[in-house]
Amino acid sequence: MKFDARSLSPKENYKLLIGSIIPRPIAFVTTKGADGTINAAPFSFFTVASSHPPQLLIAVQKTDQGEKDTAKNILLTKEYVIHIVSEEIVEAVNETAAPLAYGESELERTNLTLIDSDLIDVPAVAEAKIRFELKLTQHIELETADLLIGEVIRYHVADELEESFRIDADGLNAIARLAGNDYAKIGDIFTIARPTK
Repeated sequence: MKFDARSLSPKENYKLLIGSIIPRPIAFVTTKGADGTINAAPFSFFTVASSHPPQLLIAVQKTDQGEKDTAKNILLTKEYVIHIVSEEIVEAVNETAAPLAYGESELERTNLTLIDSDLIDVPAVAEAKIRFELKLTQHIELETADLLIGEVIRYHVADELEESFRIDADGLNAIARLAGNDYAKIGDIFTIARPTK
């Protein structure tokens, strides 16, 4: 099958993209609103943008009403926390995807525990095995999404997961996003050496 992307509806393009670009890591993001409410939401348009300086990128899709709470809050405070979603917390994280009104905290739908961050004013979720404190460095506004690039200023990694700056993938037990309501575990891991010449 061939498709002309320009002739497809936004929904058709979305379905082809999220079904093809798999698996996608999930950024579970906490932010703070103008009234102090803590917002939490998962995003699977997420990746590393740079390692020097360390920067992460999330794409927050806009709604018919405009910017989502996450983008609104990040643009306001310039601070946020990204958590890696492990199997142990995926169901709670999924609860935070509910479309609530601005000023309502999605975390009230869960049993997740908020803790203070070290270097920013946005709290984090204690149950996450890895989390990153970030400062916004760049905002690129697309027609239907906000691309938010933030610099990692503090890593939090569970002690048992790290050795010589290497992360134990099995111990992290990260969950990835597929399409629709589907998720995936990492599964079998294999090694292929990169060519040296």
